Amino acid sequence: MATKPPRNDIDETRIRVTRPKKVAVGVPAVVHALQIATEQMGLVRSVQTLVQVNQKDGFDCPGCAWPEEDKRHVAEFCENGAKAVAEEATLRRVGPEFFAEPSLADLAGHDEWWLGQQGRLTHPMLLDDGATHYRPIAWDDALRLVAQALRDLDDPDDAVFYTSGRTSNEAAFLYQLLVRGVGTNNLPDCSNMCHESSGSALTETIGIGKGTVSIDDIHDAELIIVAGQNPGTNHPRMLSALEKAKRNGARIIAVNPLPEAGLVRFENPQTVRGVAFGGSKLADEFVQIRLGGDQALFQAIGKHLVENGAVDHDFVRAHTSGFEAYAQAMRDAAWPDLVAATGIPESGLRRVAEAVRTSKATIVCWAMGLTQHKHSVPMIREIVNALLVQGNIGRRGAGVCPVRGHSNVQGDRTVGIYEKPSPAFLDALDAEFAFSAPRAHGFDTVQAIRAMRDGRVRFFLGMGGNFVSATPDTAVVEAAMRQVDLTVQVSTKLNRSHVVTGRRALILPTLGRTDRDREQRVTVEDSMGAVHASRGRLAPPSDELLSEVAIVARLCALVFGERTGSPQADWAELERDYAGIRRHIARVVPGFDDFEERIDRGRTLSLPNGPRDERRFATVDGRARFTVNPLGYPRIPHGRLLLQTLRSHDQYNTTVYGKDDRYRGIHGGRRVVFVNAKDIVALGFADGEIVDLVSEWQSVDGMREERRAEAFRIVAYPTPRGNAAAYYPETNVLVPLDSVADVSGTPTSKSVVVRLEHRLEEPRRTEPVS
Repeated sequence: MATKPPRNDIDETRIRVTRPKKVAVGVPAVVHALQIATEQMGLVRSVQTLVQVNQKDGFDCPGCAWPEEDKRHVAEFCENGAKAVAEEATLRRVGPEFFAEPSLADLAGHDEWWLGQQGRLTHPMLLDDGATHYRPIAWDDALRLVAQALRDLDDPDDAVFYTSGRTSNEAAFLYQLLVRGVGTNNLPDCSNMCHESSGSALTETIGIGKGTVSIDDIHDAELIIVAGQNPGTNHPRMLSALEKAKRNGARIIAVNPLPEAGLVRFENPQTVRGVAFGGSKLADEFVQIRLGGDQALFQAIGKHLVENGAVDHDFVRAHTSGFEAYAQAMRDAAWPDLVAATGIPESGLRRVAEAVRTSKATIVCWAMGLTQHKHSVPMIREIVNALLVQGNIGRRGAGVCPVRGHSNVQGDRTVGIYEKPSPAFLDALDAEFAFSAPRAHGFDTVQAIRAMRDGRVRFFLGMGGNFVSATPDTAVVEAAMRQVDLTVQVSTKLNRSHVVTGRRALILPTLGRTDRDREQRVTVEDSMGAVHASRGRLAPPSDELLSEVAIVARLCALVFGERTGSPQADWAELERDYAGIRRHIARVVPGFDDFEERIDRGRTLSLPNGPRDERRFATVDGRARFTVNPLGYPRIPHGRLLLQTLRSHDQYNTTVYGKDDRYRGIHGGRRVVFVNAKDIVALGFADGEIVDLVSEWQSVDGMREERRAEAFRIVAYPTPRGNAAAYYPETNVLVPLDSVADVSGTPTSKSVVVRLEHRLEEPRRTEPVS
């Protein structure tokens, strides 16, 4: 039987710290996944549901975007995928009777874990202006209220439309059409906060904002560098692919500030070796780099390649531009500077570079550890530079591999969720729907928050996600959101964005990935540009739920109606049969030819990828571009630490599944800060002490700003000197809104300057290391 939701928040006084693990997954992962699944769904429902995950006739996991191989296992899911499914397929319910009891202020006092554990939303709910409680509202009334708010806008740019990476291709395509029909490109999305730096750098240098490898390339690589990524927690199914690559002879180098269990040893629970014989060692070498030092590492690789003549001259001549300037910049680069930036001795840098030099097929994988710094775009340009030197793009077993963190964040961008759409996309959209879409660029996530803060936004719609908790500078975001006239959240579960609202607020409950949507199917795109179908199999938690497609289609009908100059379509028919939306996508977005026919046959549709498929680069000069980038890395003031925010193992983005991070040895709580033992002593603190974290930021007008996160337990941990780490969303309050990456505008959540402050009150009880 499923268990009841918790009554209380996490008791942070009961944190217990043990030694970090040196092995990932294995039998403990299976046990923990089944424990959480059983708590949420009960045993029988858990088994029936989990065997459908990532199957060709089942549903796509609502977790990460790692691709599946064509041949599927019976259990084609990982521990955290099972947790994500359990959270969505839970038997717990949040209906009108739930909202009748606690006030909005009471709900706002709970932590993110408690809110998410209450269960699935079942009915549309309205918070009236000045009210203390949500009340039920009929769907027709709710949608008319939204449509009227949009029609009443003085300026379409007074509205902001956010998108989560969970949204299907069909819903996202219709959603962007609604937004552009209203008259704005204000389409911030979760990609703005994660891989926007990757897209910016890759589009500029190779002409596509995506990776250039397939799952088969991972298996065939000779060398795989995994940088700024923790696949054991964030993309566990990636470990199986790395294990297969190792069996095929690949060498793996892990580059990260923190040692992570998933790249040390992997016990594959689907193999005898993994269960009974200790699993597989994955990383041949762990390179412990300082936060923000990765640009220098890849410059060191490039310098070594150039100085040792390891250049694929035929490829460089035929397919690239800018090599001579790049090569000279690498000759001029000084080893002492590269050592200072990385914290790695020259011998260590040369050892990594030599592994690249001797490899005939190299892949570089990365995630948020590289994308959330001020200099993230130059950092990723340097990855491209190092690969181009040896022709490691458009070659089997080689290329760039930005690993996306949400199941369809890449697909949403493909079908038009972007505040800066290309003219070609807008021209095709205009032709398909007989209207004129706006051309002016809209707000990204940070720009949207600034506009709300400044009173320039009257309407906010969130298509999934948890905008308030996912974004930086929590206090600013919450104050900004409360200034909006109407906030609308299309959601499956309760989260903080439902309790920090505009003057009026709507909750529109929607079907999840696991829920049966009549006989309809949707599609998603994985990290490697493969599109496949997903069909939920479970009875919805309430007859009152609408799909995201239905919600958007009905809004289109209400907003556009007979209005001249609006997009033209049979909205009721698109709601009835999603195949009609896919036919529109196929005519607007290149690469979706024979879309319906291919998914009818159960096949994956691999979208065209010029660099990978034919070494074709859609850049300004039609060539892959070497770039020259001045070396950047964070300088840490005396007596301060550089903090990165990260996930725990019992967490997916802002969804907190449980209280533990067992790989890092944290049990029963989340308010911890990982600090090097020598730094703890040097700064005058003690392991286990409860401290406040205070971030320091110099604003554009020269004023020093401070932000505070209270009551964190210091945990001695093997971080590089001067570096620290703590979990988000609790530490998002420390990230200044205006501290963003150059070019991409991504918040710099991996480069936050902080100081520790003693607490004046008595320290809370904590349990010692065992």
